[in-house]
Amino acid sequence: MAAAKKAVLGPLVGAVDQGTSSTRFLVFNSKTAELLSHHQVEIKQEFPREGWVEQDPKEILQSVYECIEKTCEKLGQLNIDISNIKAIGVSNQRETTVVWDKLTGEPLYNAVVWLDLRTQSTVENLSKRIPGNNNFVKSKTGLPLSTYFSAVKLRWLLDNVRKVQRAVEEDRALFGTIDSWLIWSLTGGANGGVHCTDVTNASRTMLFNIHSLEWDKELCEFFEIPMKILPNVRSSSEIYGLMKAGALEGVPISGCLGDQSAALVGQMCFQDGQAKNTYGTGCFLLCNTGRKCVFSEHGLLTTVAYKLGRDKPVYYALEGSVAIAGAVIRWLRDNLGIIQTSEEIEKLAKEVGTSYGCYFVPAFSGLYAPYWEPSARGIICGLTQFTNKCHIAFAALEAVCFQTREILDAMNRDCGIPLSHLQVDGGMTNNKILMQLQADILYIPVVKPSMPETTALGAAMAAGAAEGVGVWSLEPEDLSAVTMERFEPQINAEESEIRYSTWKKAVMKSVGWVTTQSSESGDPSIFCSLPLGFFIVSSMVMLIGARYISGIP
Repeated sequence: MAAAKKAVLGPLVGAVDQGTSSTRFLVFNSKTAELLSHHQVEIKQEFPREGWVEQDPKEILQSVYECIEKTCEKLGQLNIDISNIKAIGVSNQRETTVVWDKLTGEPLYNAVVWLDLRTQSTVENLSKRIPGNNNFVKSKTGLPLSTYFSAVKLRWLLDNVRKVQRAVEEDRALFGTIDSWLIWSLTGGANGGVHCTDVTNASRTMLFNIHSLEWDKELCEFFEIPMKILPNVRSSSEIYGLMKAGALEGVPISGCLGDQSAALVGQMCFQDGQAKNTYGTGCFLLCNTGRKCVFSEHGLLTTVAYKLGRDKPVYYALEGSVAIAGAVIRWLRDNLGIIQTSEEIEKLAKEVGTSYGCYFVPAFSGLYAPYWEPSARGIICGLTQFTNKCHIAFAALEAVCFQTREILDAMNRDCGIPLSHLQVDGGMTNNKILMQLQADILYIPVVKPSMPETTALGAAMAAGAAEGVGVWSLEPEDLSAVTMERFEPQINAEESEIRYSTWKKAVMKSVGWVTTQSSESGDPSIFCSLPLGFFIVSSMVMLIGARYISGIP
């Protein structure tokens, strides 16, 4: 019997989605934006000391190759010809920092993950050198001086890892965020690999001037970073190089966006004032501010949203970053054993339908936006003898929603025009209780696309639209219509406000638990006396990363 004829679907585009807890490769039809196939591999996290979070760059790279190969096999089983894949986009966890040897291709240390807290003393020492009336770091980068960003992680590596120091001295070292490491490796590595990044990832390093769109000499001198180790900065949509190995050898890599910018593109938020919130390991709310930089007065970041072509204009965004969202579900599963699988959280929360006065502040890595308070730690408060695991599960979901409310309020104050609805994506959006809670707490509708893989879709769109590829039109009239699920608020505004104000009280209780010495030495925090009526549990374990299983990326 003759072999079945391979189906021809027109041009296809692949996307590497390299997240904090997993790597995926997804393939889309460029004409319909339909997801045809994908494969996912979990990534290990290492916790050498409390507050330290590392990953193996070689494991990350290997996971990319594995996902590409397995997805191509699946496409073959569907009679889809992989020669139709015309381009590959890359989306990545941002700020995670890698330094490697350009002669051998070997990493010189593990990747230091975005949530890592080891650089707190570095941040405090640097802060003392910024004049009080001239925060040139924030004015050039749009970012507060924080452990979150790559420059301080790179500074730590240069100060503490002899292999890195020696490689810099001998002109063998290259620095990059995960996108740079992957593109360099996939395009040949030590044999001619392309050392580049895109404007969105560069804008998260604290070394990049978001106005001139170049590495900034003054910033590099301030952090004492040698500019020769930095990647070339390119747009988010252009051909960087060709795949040099594997099933897709010869296919151009032509799109690159940090994961949150990729989700903004994938949600089609191309207009000034459009916003999306991604629920993953952390939670990230981005609002497109068009071609102008808007600087926040309320604790948000100013960041590059995208630049979709070498000769295309740059667009900016305001961003609210929450460190722990889906990761709190994994903590309930792995650390407390309250649930056996991640999807059980929805079942437990549904049983009670309320937290019964229990509030959970999951500040495991300090508080990000709008507080930028590294001294905070996680607390559960308002417990009584009546409280059970169902109430704690409900409080955990509510915490994700309250954190989103805080950054949405800050965004509304900065932009002056409140959002009429919130577009959402990410694995946690499969949890209907969470989505309904979010609508109730924001008191506006929450709108979710039927295809939630918007991060990978954004990277694919950028790759397919690149000059020299041209298989994906980004003209408004050509973009595929997306079906949406809508969650309307179901409680009254007064009840929503009472719950929110009580949450804010709980947040204040979480602040001030850790000194620099205790967080960097790994010593436990000293418990202060508890206020009457509150029973507070301090989470003494650094927790990061939620597996992308059962709806948690």
